[in-house]
Amino acid sequence: MALLSKFGIPSRYGRGHLRGMGTFSETRGRTLLKAVLWNLLGLAVMALVGLAMTGSAALGGAMALVNTALGFLCYVAYERIWARITWGRHG
Repeated sequence: MALLSKFGIPSRYGRGHLRGMGTFSETRGRTLLKAVLWNLLGLAVMALVGLAMTGSAALGGAMALVNTALGFLCYVAYERIWARITWGRHG
C-alpha cells in the first residue's frame, strides 16, 4: 500500500476497495479478446473518420483496416510485454 500513499491515496482505499490490486495473471485468451473488441471499436471509428476526411467509403475503410491491423499487433505485443513485468504488482 506504500505505492498508493505515494500518490496521496489514503490507506483506507487498499486492496479491499480497489479491484484489480491483487495478484493475478492475465491469460493470452483474455488479452486477445480484449484486443479484438477494442480494435473493432477502433475500426468503426476510424472508418467514419476516413469517410469524413476523404469522402470515399472505400478509401476510408482501407485506411481503417490498415490502422486497425497495426494497432492490434502493437496492442497485443504491448500487453504481453507488460504481463511479464512484475514492477508495481503486489503480493
